[in-house]
This record gives sequence, structure tokens and C-alpha cells, in this order.
Amino acid sequence: MFDWTRLQPGARVFTGDTLRCVAFPLGGIGTGTISLGGRGNLADWEIFNRPAKGGHLPYTFFSLWAKQEGGESIARVLERRLLPPYEGGSGLPTGLLSGLPRLDEAEFSGAYPLARIRFDAPDLPVRVSLESFNPFVPMDDLSSGIPAAVFVWTLENQGPLPVDLTVCLSMLNACGLDGTSAPGNRHHPQLGGNLNRFIEDGLLRGIAMENTRHAADQPQAGSMAIATLHPTVTYLTRWERAGWWDDVQNFWDDFKEDGRLPNGPDPEPSPDFQTDVGSLGAVAHLAPGASVEIPFLITWRFPNLVNYWNHEKGFRDERIGNWYALQWSDAWSVARAVADELPRLTEETQAFAEAFFDSTLPAEVLDAASANISTIRTTTCLRTADGRFNAFEGCGDNAGCCPMNCTHVWNYVQAVAYLFPQLERSVRETDFCHNTRPSGDMAFRTLLPLKNELWEYKPAADGQMGTVMKVYREWLQCGDRAFLERLWPDVQRALEYAWTGRGWDADRDGVMEGEQHNTYDIEFHGPNTMMGTLYLGALRAAEEMAGALGLNDKATEYRALFEAGYRNYDALLWNGEYYSQIVLAPGHGLDSGELPDRAPEYPRYQYGRGCLSDHLLGQWFAHVVGLGDVLPSDHVRSALRAIFDHNFRTTLADHHSVQRVYAVNDESGLLLCTWPRGGRPEYPFPYSDEVWTGIEYQVAAHLLYEGLIDEGLAIVRAVRDRHDGAKRNPWNEPECGHHYARAMSSWSLITALTGYHYDASRRYLRLMPEFDGPHFRAFFSAGSAWGSFEILRSGDVTTIRIVPYWGEVTLQSVETPLRTVGEARASVDGEPVSVTPEGGALRFAKPIVLRRRSSLVLAG
Repeated sequence: MFDWTRLQPGARVFTGDTLRCVAFPLGGIGTGTISLGGRGNLADWEIFNRPAKGGHLPYTFFSLWAKQEGGESIARVLERRLLPPYEGGSGLPTGLLSGLPRLDEAEFSGAYPLARIRFDAPDLPVRVSLESFNPFVPMDDLSSGIPAAVFVWTLENQGPLPVDLTVCLSMLNACGLDGTSAPGNRHHPQLGGNLNRFIEDGLLRGIAMENTRHAADQPQAGSMAIATLHPTVTYLTRWERAGWWDDVQNFWDDFKEDGRLPNGPDPEPSPDFQTDVGSLGAVAHLAPGASVEIPFLITWRFPNLVNYWNHEKGFRDERIGNWYALQWSDAWSVARAVADELPRLTEETQAFAEAFFDSTLPAEVLDAASANISTIRTTTCLRTADGRFNAFEGCGDNAGCCPMNCTHVWNYVQAVAYLFPQLERSVRETDFCHNTRPSGDMAFRTLLPLKNELWEYKPAADGQMGTVMKVYREWLQCGDRAFLERLWPDVQRALEYAWTGRGWDADRDGVMEGEQHNTYDIEFHGPNTMMGTLYLGALRAAEEMAGALGLNDKATEYRALFEAGYRNYDALLWNGEYYSQIVLAPGHGLDSGELPDRAPEYPRYQYGRGCLSDHLLGQWFAHVVGLGDVLPSDHVRSALRAIFDHNFRTTLADHHSVQRVYAVNDESGLLLCTWPRGGRPEYPFPYSDEVWTGIEYQVAAHLLYEGLIDEGLAIVRAVRDRHDGAKRNPWNEPECGHHYARAMSSWSLITALTGYHYDASRRYLRLMPEFDGPHFRAFFSAGSAWGSFEILRSGDVTTIRIVPYWGEVTLQSVETPLRTVGEARASVDGEPVSVTPEGGALRFAKPIVLRRRSSLVLAG
């Protein structure tokens, strides 16, 4: 189905013990997901509007019946054999059919959004493999927001005799569950009135599932479906309603006999506290040497997301709704839409996978960036009925963590802005048009549904300044002046709030001195470059935006304050190796003097003379959005080297931490802070001894931006080595919850190594990677298009080819690593176009439009 040879550079492969923790999320943006386990099992049924880590649906599995001509029938659960441990108070779960025979071994390949499992089963007369995905098409939020999981089974008859076979999908009708608990069998207090119906709908056949007892507006209302496009099917709308294990015994005995099901019974709602299991089989006959692909769909629609996370009056239990549910009327209509569009959805998903993975970038970078874009589609992220994108920080096992749209965590997230920029813009609309008060004080969390009431807490210095930088990033990606004009008044208020008596830079010297609440859930007291570089970055971003709007006096004002801060931070905090913090007594300014270590009034939770991994956070962000240096470049490079030398540990066996643990024993990791020059406070900030992947990627990308390639890649390898399938799930990087948003800082690894910058307002694209050798190839996105670019060096000539795979983009100038810009030639789809040098870039005589699969070639 998919061409995996194009995906090999970044695809990861797991087998044996390394399958243990693999859980590959399948689902759309804001729809919830089902996880495909490493063995082929279905797990983590997070489709009921909340997380469900470890939540299984009993009796939900794929199975195979096969019979070679003249041979015996054989039936297997289409999963690899169970892995240890085999413990349980009542043995292994019967709802998972733990006692039925399975296949010997599996090899799981993951290149998100694509997964493949190749099974090893010598006792079967056919070779079996599975490919699975949910459509993922950057910038196409509808195609990427479908509540579906696609499974395509391939069966090959490599023997000398014909084989008859049936691949069967069984699924429990779980409609009526609210997601807080999962049944162990067909019985559960929230079930009853469940109804399964077999449907033939053109080329689509399957079983639609609903619950007849819940009104359409109730939280538990919804529907599910299983379907196939295979032409010959056999089915059982519901298993026998019987006690003990008679229901599953009856199904299995019937299935293993001849692979056929009775094609019935008629629909009838289930009794109180019970539901039914439906089974859908695809029947095939394979001649020797023949093969067949059998697609199955699992779809769902649970429209009534409610606020279960806030306790504020007027918000708790309020209906918010899901945007995806407004696109389809029920789960069967989802299945029909996917079936109708499956060739296109498959092609465009494959196009993204090829553009991304068919690359010369290091495998660990491709792995890290792709693994974490899966978070966009987990229950960490919501697409509410108003169409806006919202997100928790992460997911607990059964509830979202730290709601909602936390500005300081979202400072790190880069993936959404470059893959689904329209969704990221909706968050900025919420940040500024809703959450910013007339004073400029920004609520750094969002209460849903949106009302006139805002979350009450002190503003976050890092979140507020970083969000100004994010508006600039979104402006670069869209070039929409109306967007910038709409947000600008509140952007200005949010930035200039820093200058007020309640802010952080009342004396307007470019240095934050006041109480600075931040992403470590505490307040820093006194100047520090973690907050400071974000402030300087915000001033630079505001300067650029003000200039674009013709507000030249404002642009000049911001520039002057930036330059003062640039000088003052460096003079105050540079210690010859890195930047430290001046700790002040709460409520005091610099004129009161720095507190000595262990002074009685020394506030808890500072870092003082420590080497903080995040202390250049705003400089990293400035590089990502092309704002240049916010501190002297030689000092930045020295400080980055210090972060790597002091904070990156190749083993944590001797590391002392009483805090949360994300890396342990002989694993490598980057500590949040160390004190190489002494002066560790008695009570440093609470997370100082921890290892967070989101900060590891931020530091790694910054190292790459500064040309410290080996150091940056060492950190990335350490993260991904920890997520090896045996110890941790490669598609789940936790912090305060699973699928933690901060880890999407990993996308900046791509922007760093490709030398990427795009400005839609100027129609300017820069792709300036630093690389050795004759060949470079990588993914790019440009606001309204994405694709691949390639650089070839031969003798004295460099040739660059830029090809959008989706969308279209208009360009006025491009900057690429041509050797002789002055003598460069350019063509679009083979037709020459006129170019002239403009600095290090090439300017087209008139703007060019690159459409899907068109090609811009530059040579020089």
C-alpha cells in the first residue's frame, strides 16, 4: 500500500521485547485516538472525549481463519503473542482473549503517521502484514481531522495450493460510556440500549453501532462503526447474549470452524447494563502466488465534549462540543466519507510521509519531530465546536492535565504553527482577543467555553512575552494584514504591560526585575535571561510588526528598549561562561542589591548562580522566527556550550533527585539546571533536577542553530534512545501528563537544520542548510504549501529544486546556498524565469506561483 523504501531514513523498527510499550495513536485532530499496539492489539480507546491510557475495549480484535486446499482449518487472533508480565489477580484479562492462539512474532515499523506490522507465523498458509494510518495532510485540517482509523491487511499465498481465508474485525459497541471507566466484558452500568445494524452502502459494508437511550445532546451520546470496502463479507451483528464466556465461546467456535458467520441476527437493543459485540469478516480465495489487500475502517462520533476539568461556577459540565462532529452526522457517515475519499487521503498522506522521511536529515531528528506531531491528534489537543484549537498541557490516564492553552508551555510548541498554521492562529485569537485584559494583563490559561469571565491568576512573564513572539510567527506564515491589525492593539497592551507598576520593567531599562511567574510554576525574583531573552524577543517582534503596520514611532521605541536590554542583560548577568540570575528580595528592584546565598530573605525556588538549560529560551525562539541575536552571539555560543557540558549527563546512575523521574539509571539526559560554580539554593525551583524532553529538544535545536551539530544530535539521540519501545512508548513523551505539548519543540530541529525562514508578507523563502557532501534533501512548509527541496553539488555548480507536494505558494524572492548568486539561473516547470541578485537572495522579476508538484529549479 505504502512505499516504505521512501520512509526508511526515519522509520523506526521494533520487535520482540521492544514491542512492549509501543502504542501508535490513530485518530484525527480533535477527535481522540485509538492506539495500535506493537503486537497488533488495539488499546487506549480515547475516543470518548477524554484520555483513557491503558483502556481496552473487551472483545475488540482482528482474527484470521485460513484453510489451505486439502489441509486443516486454522484460526488465530491477528496479534503477536503476549509479552510478559503475565500477572493478574484473576489471571490475564478474559476480555482481551488472552488464552486464544496468536502469531509467533511481529516487526512494527513506525513513521508517523504511518505504521506497518509484518508478522512471522510459520504455521499459517499465508504471509500476513498490516498497514495502518489516519489521514494526515498538513494545512488540510478537515482531512487531518477525521475520526477514523484505517487498517489495511495484506495476505500473500506463497504456497503451492489455493487458500481460503477470512479476516474478521470484532468490536464492542461502547456507545453510552462517558470515558471514565472501561468495561471488562459486555456488562457495565453505563451500557444498555445498544444497537448494532448491518449496512450495505454502495461499495461499503459494515456494522453501525449506537445507543438508543441517550438524547443527542447528552454527553454519552454518540456512535461507532466498523466497515470494509472488501466485496465479500460475512458478519454477526451481535454475539450470543449469554452468561459466563458462552458469548465469545460461541463466536470463536463458529469462526474457527469455517471462517463464516451467520449474517444476522436482526437488530435489537441490548438489555440494561449490557452491550453487544459485532463481528465483520472479509472473505477471500487466494490462488498460489496471489495476494489480497483488505481494508477495514473503525470510525466514531461523540459530539458532546463537556468541561469536566474546571471547577469554576458556570464552566463545570458546560457543553463545548467538537468541531469534527459538525462535519459528519454519525460514525457511518464518517466511514462513507473515508471510503469515498480513501485513494486521495492515502495518496496525500503518503505524499507527506515521503516529503518528510525521504530526507538526508539525521534519522534521530526525523524520528523526534515526527513522533511528537502525533500529539496534535491525541486528547492533549481539542478542536472545539467553534472551530478553535485548544490544548491541555498533557493528558493524565483519564483526564486532561493543566487546562487550557497554557501560554508558557505553548512557547515551546512549534509543530502546529508550521503544519497547521490556521489552527495556531486561532489560539492567538483566543490569547489576545479574549484572554488579554484592557490593562494588558493576559490570562495565561483559557476557560472553556469562552465567556466574559477570565481565568484569575497572576500573569506569566514568559508566557506573555513568548505569545507576542508567536503572533509574529503566525504573521510570517500567513502575511494576512487583517489578522495582524485585528490582534495588534492587544499585542501592544500585552507587551507594554511590562512597563506598568504591576509589570516587570517599570523603569524601562530593558531588564525584567519584578516577580516573574513562569513555566516552572513558581516566580523568579530578579533579572534572569530565561525571561529576559523572551522579553527582548518580544520587543524585536513588536518592532517588526509595528513597522509592517506603519507605526514607525512605536517600532523605534521598541528598538531602543531592545538595545538597552541587550546591553544591560549582558552587563548584569554574564559570568564569563554563561548567564546567571541576580536574586532579589521579593518586591525589590536592582537598587536594593543582590541577595547573598542563604540570606534569610532569600526567596525559595530560584536558580541564582546555576546554569539553567532554559536560560537562552528567547534566543532559541528568536532564531526560529528569524529575529536575529538578542544577546551577543559569542556569549550565547559559550553559554550553550556550558549548558551542554554541565547539564547533559551520559548516565544518571549517580544523579540525586527526589523530584519526578523521566530518565533513570544509565540513561542519558539533559538536567534542567546544575550549579557548576556552587551556590545551589537550599530550595531551588521545584523541577530543577528533572529531565524534560521539550527542553532537551529546545536546547538541541539551539545548538544546531549555533553550529554545534554533534552536541545537539547527542541530546536528540539520548531522548529517542530512552523511548525505545521496551522502556517507553516512542509516540508518547510525558511531562505533566502523557503526550506533553512542550515536546513539540522538536519541530525546531527541522527548521534549524534546513536553515528555514518564510515571510508571507514579503513572499520570501529561505532554505539555507549547512551540510557537507554533494546532496541534501528535506521537508519544507511555507504557510500555504509544503513539500520537499533538494540541493545537488557538482563541481562549481549547485542546483536547488523546490517542489510543493500540496497547496500553492507565491514567491518574490528565495535565498538558497548557491555558489554564484550573481550568475544564477532559474526555471519553473522547465520554463526560464528572470532573476536578479538581492543581497544573498534571488529576486524574481515578477512573483512566481508554485503549485502542487510544480518545480522551481535554481542553478549557480
